Amino acid sequence: MAFSGGEPGRPEINVTPMIDVLLVLIIVFMVVVSMDKKQGETAEIPQPATDSRAPTPERTIVVQVEQGVQNQPPVLKINDEAVSWDQLRSRLQRIFLGRVEKVAFVKGDKDIAFEHMAEVIDIAHAAGVDHVGLITSEPKQEARVH
Repeated sequence: MAFSGGEPGRPEINVTPMIDVLLVLIIVFMVVVSMDKKQGETAEIPQPATDSRAPTPERTIVVQVEQGVQNQPPVLKINDEAVSWDQLRSRLQRIFLGRVEKVAFVKGDKDIAFEHMAEVIDIAHAAGVDHVGLITSEPKQEARVH
């Protein structure tokens, strides 16, 4: 440290070398930070399960009410899988147990009495389904001759 002139007996510190050291340190830190290519946060994107054995659940649930044998109750199917009237409620409860959207559709043959449709809707509501929609069959387009 050098002492500059001034009042004799009162020393003054020369800060020029300290400023030089600070500037060199700033430059070194800037170079080190610019060499680090890893910037920002790393994001882990969820990947699909690799287990192909587990089938993906179907999003839309359709309860089909089909005409069966004469003088017998109609045949029920949930997404083309046959189910008995006794098992309908428990099956719907299992399906909608972990779902947020509790929506099901009921599709009936044109010959089915509405009382059977209403019974399916009632069972669905009892199983925890919030919204039940009705699906009608598409009207057949007749060929027009002009």
